[in-house]
Amino acid sequence: MGAPPTAESLAAAATKAARSGGLPPVHLWNPPFCGDLDMEIRRDGTWFYNGTPIGRAPLVKLFSSILRKDGDDYFLVTPVEKVGIRVEDAPFVANDANAVGNGVDQVITFTTHVGDTVTAGPEHPIRVERDPDTGEPSPYVLVRVNLEALIDRKTFYRLVDLGQHHNHQGEVWFGLWSAGVFFPVILTSELP
Repeated sequence: MGAPPTAESLAAAATKAARSGGLPPVHLWNPPFCGDLDMEIRRDGTWFYNGTPIGRAPLVKLFSSILRKDGDDYFLVTPVEKVGIRVEDAPFVANDANAVGNGVDQVITFTTHVGDTVTAGPEHPIRVERDPDTGEPSPYVLVRVNLEALIDRKTFYRLVDLGQHHNHQGEVWFGLWSAGVFFPVILTSELP
C-alpha cells in the first residue's frame, strides 16, 4: 500500500482530472477509502488544512471540484483515493444572487465563493432551516448532487425583498419564485 494521501497528492490528482474540462465525475468514482484528512470547511466557506486556512483561492476551487457527500459524510474523491474531511455546515457559500423577471416568471441565479453558478429551480431547490432556539433562518441552495451552499446573510436579505405571499400546500407562505417553482421561506402566520 502506498503513502497516505496528502493535500498535495489530492491537488495533483484533481488537477489531472480537471484537465478534461468541467467538473470531474466524482459521482462515478469508487476508489478505496484511505482515511481522514485534517481538512475542514467552516461555515463561512473557509477551508482549513492541518488547522491553517488555505489562502490560495485556486487551490480551494480545485479541492471543491472533487468534493462529494455520501450520506452525512464529506469526501475528497479522485479515481484512486477517497479521504474524509469535515464540513461545519454546508461546503459552499452563495455570496451573490441575480434575479431577473417577476413573480412566477422570476429566475434567481446564485454564485458561490468557489465560482459555481446555479439557477434555483427544480434541479437546484432553495430550502430554509430555522434554529430551534433563536428562530434564525439558515437558507441553502443545492449546487451539485448532495452539496449545498449556505446563502450568505447579505444575499438572503436582498432576496427577501423579492419575496411574495403564495398559497403553498394549503397554507399561505412568504417565499421566493425561481424558474416556475415557489420556495417557501416562512409561514405568513409566523411573520411578526
